[in-house]
Amino acid sequence: MSRVYNFGAGPATMPLEVLEEAQKNLVDFKGHGLSIMEASHRSKMYDEVHNEALFLIKELYKVPQDFDVLFLQGGASTQFAMVPMNLSQGGRVEYADTGSWSSKAIKEAKILNLDVNIVASSKESGYDKIPSTIDFSDDADYAYITSNNTIYGTQYKTFPTTKAPLVIDASSDIFSYPIDWSKADLLFAGAQKNAGPSGVTIVIIKKELQDRVKENIPSMFRYKTHAEKNSLYNTPPTFGIYMLSLIMKWMKREGGIEEIAKINAKKAAILYDTIDNSQGFFVGHAQKDSRSLMNVSFNIKDKDAALESELVELAAKNGMIGLKGHRSIGGLRASIYNAMSIEGVKALADLMQDFAAKKA
Repeated sequence: MSRVYNFGAGPATMPLEVLEEAQKNLVDFKGHGLSIMEASHRSKMYDEVHNEALFLIKELYKVPQDFDVLFLQGGASTQFAMVPMNLSQGGRVEYADTGSWSSKAIKEAKILNLDVNIVASSKESGYDKIPSTIDFSDDADYAYITSNNTIYGTQYKTFPTTKAPLVIDASSDIFSYPIDWSKADLLFAGAQKNAGPSGVTIVIIKKELQDRVKENIPSMFRYKTHAEKNSLYNTPPTFGIYMLSLIMKWMKREGGIEEIAKINAKKAAILYDTIDNSQGFFVGHAQKDSRSLMNVSFNIKDKDAALESELVELAAKNGMIGLKGHRSIGGLRASIYNAMSIEGVKALADLMQDFAAKKA
């Protein structure tokens, strides 16, 4: 079997040893005579998997005791509506607009007829940076950021300090660096980039925030509903949660989030150095002080679409896929999530350097 290096933005690459462990237990889970996908979510067999996954997230992420970890469904996009439905108290809600996903979250808050204030935006410069000044109001119902912007390749280096509860959409950089929980009040992410297959949404929320929800919010859309039932109010995505638990164990073997953060910085440096040393052949989309360690978005000089397509095809022939940029901005993008190896990043950097030398 020959596995490719998958630089796609998500669903993303997963550690081979995790996939092999799942494969080994797929038909007969640890001698129980059935697959974890067939097991009742009320069974002892699944209950152990479920609670282990919750425990490992809390342990690895150092989640404080006054937070709950929830497993939900509907993808991170459902959280664009669930956040205002649960946290709005009839006052103003505030957003920093740094890309497509924050824009979609703003749209959902407006659909709910909330008083929405955009306190900072990098839209006019093509979302090529995180705004240098983000001042949330102390009395806002909540403040909202997207920590990493998958399409544009930008990332917060530190979270804004605010007295209003800070909501963080961490869908594309969850588990990639330690979190300062003194600044965060609600963090959510789809699992399909750093935490497993698609289908699981992780929400980490302060317990006290769950009491804000109004009585007219349906039960399934209340964080409190799921917290009170240990994320078993309805049938959870059992196989996805099993895979998530395997990813957490892998991260633990790798040295934890602190060690993974160091490796992520090394991987990103390899690609950004390749771009910066290409004598203008490659041009990064993000400004240098806003560069993402997860998604490296770039173009070939003069946004030469023909050369970009040629590089994508050449990479695929050499076992590197997923390099085509998002349809909204085009260009190229290498997503280098936790499970992408340094060897894979070096292989891409070598290919880019050879390509630039021949085509410049």
